[in-house]
Amino acid sequence: MKKLLAACALCAGLALMASVHANEKLAQSSGCMTCHAIDKKGIGPSYKEVAAKYRNDKTAEAALFKKVKAGGKGVWGETPMPPNAHVKDEDIKTLVHWILSLK
Repeated sequence: MKKLLAACALCAGLALMASVHANEKLAQSSGCMTCHAIDKKGIGPSYKEVAAKYRNDKTAEAALFKKVKAGGKGVWGETPMPPNAHVKDEDIKTLVHWILSLK
């Protein structure tokens, strides 16, 4: 039984790592990593800073989807985030969900 649980935990961990890697690749291919990084500030805030800021906000996912799609300015400083209309809606939803899951 312990071996089965260990094997399940290993599989779950590998699946999670693959998902995180896939989401990071999606962020790179969408152009997001030009201004953002996972854990350090660049032109824009780090994804972990974004996750921390919106952690307890139940409206964050919808608001961030809108901001990523249309662009924005003022929340993190005066440097504007350009609109990302070229990114598919489902990809934006995936990226926002992933970013908000970071700790």
